[in-house]
Amino acid sequence: GMALIYTDTGALSFSEVGASFQTMGQMSAAGLAMMLVGVGFKLALVPFHNWTPDIYEGAPAPVSALIASVSKGSMVAVLLRFIYATSGLNINWLVVTLSLMAMASMMVGSILALKQNNLKRLLAYSSIAHLGYILIAVLTRTELSLAAVTFYLVAYFISIIGAFGTLAVFSSAEQEVEHLEDLQGMFWTRPWLSIIFSTMFFSLVGIPLTAGFIGKFYVVWAAVSDGLWLLAMVLVVSSVIGLYYYLRVIKTMLTPVDKDTSISSSALPGMGLMVLSVLGLLILFLGIYPSDLIEIIKSISFNP
Repeated sequence: GMALIYTDTGALSFSEVGASFQTMGQMSAAGLAMMLVGVGFKLALVPFHNWTPDIYEGAPAPVSALIASVSKGSMVAVLLRFIYATSGLNINWLVVTLSLMAMASMMVGSILALKQNNLKRLLAYSSIAHLGYILIAVLTRTELSLAAVTFYLVAYFISIIGAFGTLAVFSSAEQEVEHLEDLQGMFWTRPWLSIIFSTMFFSLVGIPLTAGFIGKFYVVWAAVSDGLWLLAMVLVVSSVIGLYYYLRVIKTMLTPVDKDTSISSSALPGMGLMVLSVLGLLILFLGIYPSDLIEIIKSISFNP
């Protein structure tokens, strides 16, 4: 895709390419479409999402956390910079395509997560929906766009790393906590760790007093300010669907069992518990006092 754009424009810098996009030829349009496919695949946006559940399920929990956070965040930064620097939001077909991908990602990710009993696959489909939420903020033309994307990414990073980190600490050398039934009764044997895990899920679904709620509020605010009512409504519907499968996990942890499992009776690593506790407190702090982080984000100048 980049080669086609270079062939048509003779340039690779964002500013020069953006100027050529305003009188886009067929070759540049094809190149931009191919680059969009690459971005969609990297971010696991629908319809380029099928690899995500298998990779999350097959990889160890720390690797899945890395893929779900740093890998996605870096591509969001590239997409945001590319769209700003090339005035991509002035290209109607690109905006329509990204809007459809955002809505499809939110709904498909949330609906398919309803059927999952594997926790990693559930978080994989959840991440597909969350990237759809972030894409809404990317598409807004208001000054809230950068702040909404950045705050949501911070909240999402903490939540998803904390969720996968908790799964890793829950697991033992003999058995990995991977399926929903593996968590049954965990609240009664590992109460503090279960509370941290629940906090991460509350943030992912957007329960008030968590960073995830502020992030979603910011995205909805940015969308409504720019008149993107349809995208905002799809976000709300998707979040309501997500409430079911997130709370199902918490309900399973609260369900008592007759006897302890080998996983629940194993000792917890002190360092892992300390790191997860810090992440849990960050989720609550940013949900109650988000102003400091918001001010830091607003103070960052964005130079295309």
